[in-house]
Amino acid sequence: MTAAPADYRPPWWLRGRHLQTLWGPLRRRPRRPVLRRERWETPDGDFLDLDWLAAGRDDTRAPCVVVLHGLEGSSDSHYALGLMGLVEASGWRGVVLHFRSCSGELNRLARLYHSGETSDLDWTVRRLIGAAPGAPLGLVGVSLGGNVALKWLGEQGDGVPDQIAAAVTISVPFDLAACAGALDRGMNRLLYTAHFLRTMKAKIRAKSALYTERVDLPAALRAGTFRLYDRLVTAPIFGFADEEDYWSRSSSGPYLSAIRRPALLINAVNDPFVPPETLPRAEVERSQWLEAAFPAEGGHAGFLEGGAGPSWAERRAVEFLARHLWGAA
Repeated sequence: MTAAPADYRPPWWLRGRHLQTLWGPLRRRPRRPVLRRERWETPDGDFLDLDWLAAGRDDTRAPCVVVLHGLEGSSDSHYALGLMGLVEASGWRGVVLHFRSCSGELNRLARLYHSGETSDLDWTVRRLIGAAPGAPLGLVGVSLGGNVALKWLGEQGDGVPDQIAAAVTISVPFDLAACAGALDRGMNRLLYTAHFLRTMKAKIRAKSALYTERVDLPAALRAGTFRLYDRLVTAPIFGFADEEDYWSRSSSGPYLSAIRRPALLINAVNDPFVPPETLPRAEVERSQWLEAAFPAEGGHAGFLEGGAGPSWAERRAVEFLARHLWGAA
């Protein structure tokens, strides 16, 4: 499918990939919709926390939008608040699925989450469908959450549940090896990698007793790059041979050709996390299911238009879902 119009234009004062990326988490203050937390006990003895829009939560006939946050994100992330506000204004149900360890309370098991871990999403989706089998579902994944959503859709292929109407992803790292390489160099390593690793290390430090036989904790706590962290922590915890094996098997790019639901992929060409040569232009052209919006600017999960209102990408996401959710309802 051909690419959608890429008509994002940043405000005159919001120029450059880093400012467009950092302004959201540092300065944006979206309106906070009222959310209610629900804890689901998982089959393996752990839990997942889901934050629901309080408005319309119990109307099982209404379409439901599932928001998947990015690395170390949560329902408090600026983009999650922006999306949930738009979902609420649309009269739909909305829920943010927290990956394990990201809801503000550490999960019980040694298992955490990673960029290609789709079993929790699969279990959650099927439970949502079981509770409201007549309501269509839409997915919105941001960054890591978008990678998870696309990989899951590709894994399901023709077997994706009928209730899944459409998906939108924003700022996806389609090629994890290339993105880790970009984050581990120069300014990116100082601005972003150090921040992410600080909170990720705090989690494994707090659960160190669970990792004594699998993780070299002192070495992991000294890791200054994603390459080293994924080699020392992610790979052994999840059974990958090494970081390259993890990145290869968890990247969403190879799964795009198997997707069988309408999906809009939104990524900025100037995203500091995602090298522009990794954007899946050819895959979009070959697929009848994929639509792409790859504007020149926007940064990573940025696309802000000034003030605290919805971002361009968030508005595009909800507009795209509206076309498909109401058609499926």
